Amino acid sequence: MTVDRYLRMIAGAFVLASMALGHWVNPYWYLFTAFVGLNLFQSAFTDWCPMITILKKLGVKTCADELPAKG
Repeated sequence: MTVDRYLRMIAGAFVLASMALGHWVNPYWYLFTAFVGLNLFQSAFTDWCPMITILKKLGVKTCADELPAKG
């Protein structure tokens, strides 16, 4: 899997988990949902996301790594 797929999977898991926690534990968990959404929104404009930086440092492949070599 690539960084992009991991990013979508992690963001989706964070949203679902924070929605469940907000419903069953404490409504303040909805603020975490808002944070994830705001982070995704800003990354659309800045092309930078903290989770992508973390995933790259962990050695997850990027889409460019998946392309066949020219030659």
